[in-house]
Amino acid sequence: MVARGRERNEVPIGPREGSDDNMANTSRIRKRLTVAALSALAVLATTGIAPATAAGPTSGAAGHAAERGEQADDIKVVAHRGASGYRPEHTLAAYELAARMGADYIEPDLVTTKDGVLVARHEPEIGGTTDVAEHPEFADRKTTKQVDGKPMTGWFAEDFTLAELKTLRAVERIPETRPHNTIYDGRFEIATFQEIIDLSERLSRELGRDVGVYPELKHPTYFQQQDRALEPLLVDALNRNGLNKSKSNVYVQSFEVSNLKELSKQVRVPLVQLVDASGAPYDFVESGDPRTYDDLVTPEGLKEIASYASAVGPEKSRIIPTDDEGNLTEPTTLVDDAHDEGLIVHPWTFRAENEFLPTDLQSSDDPADYGDIFAEYEAFLATGIDGVFADHSDIAAEAIRTFENK
Repeated sequence: MVARGRERNEVPIGPREGSDDNMANTSRIRKRLTVAALSALAVLATTGIAPATAAGPTSGAAGHAAERGEQADDIKVVAHRGASGYRPEHTLAAYELAARMGADYIEPDLVTTKDGVLVARHEPEIGGTTDVAEHPEFADRKTTKQVDGKPMTGWFAEDFTLAELKTLRAVERIPETRPHNTIYDGRFEIATFQEIIDLSERLSRELGRDVGVYPELKHPTYFQQQDRALEPLLVDALNRNGLNKSKSNVYVQSFEVSNLKELSKQVRVPLVQLVDASGAPYDFVESGDPRTYDDLVTPEGLKEIASYASAVGPEKSRIIPTDDEGNLTEPTTLVDDAHDEGLIVHPWTFRAENEFLPTDLQSSDDPADYGDIFAEYEAFLATGIDGVFADHSDIAAEAIRTFENK
């Protein structure tokens, strides 16, 4: 079986044939996915929503259930980079499809342009997510930079004006895993954060429910070192759009700590401390702070997070680890510990493909086949999590609906 995938990878449109040994399991999974797909088609046809979705929380949501040490009654679907399982990520088309499939939040990763405009890209390097390499006029922009202490070669968003970026088109980042998404290569522009906010407001009106935004500030220290800090641009965008208030349907997230602590003095929307599976926040590394992400999820670390943030976003193996064979084991105490501190818990990232599933939930040896994602959701929802980051919003909404109706 394939090894369990990590955050940086992604997935295709539908299941393919598995091996003979897995035909029965694959057939069962296809039936489940067909239900979710039909549900999604109904959503698209009527511009309605799945029963699992409702208006998003306000900044007081941390006290809604977490302060009681309980799971929120309304479990949220965060569309990870949009409907990344169906469209090239971080495009307006991906965000809109995710919302129409039932997502409560659309989640852009934010970087900046040369002229100080926030845009949505997975990384500051844009060579893997756009057709920039096909533009001879930008050939001399290719370079190597140190991103969080590691060399990265390519084209970087901060070396282009917004007008220049708008001449590029998005492409599927992992075509070998999501070949069906490649039919959309070259069709969609790079989206600005303002365009994403405008889209969320339009969709909220059309769908008759709040569609929130859940931006991540990417590599804050990297941009600060270039005198292109993301945080002032974000605060300005929230202020200009009337979103810097406690009842706005917005979460702001980061893998670093110091920028969230500073933002907690400037914004009234809830903040989310992201926690990777290993390593340390890069601002800790730069400042010589010896603490790691392991330290952040101890009771003491969670208490500190609660002093500046409303939620924690852990990599999902911190909630249910896997054994040496990649099979799910018993849950940790992280969800209960976080709830004890009044923190909401939104783990990442749930994807349907074998590559990203525990070994015991995979359907075949093909990493691109869909596995038993519903079983994974059931295990994680039972731990009391308050929401999920998902590449397939329709499947997430169906899993939550089933769980809540038990």
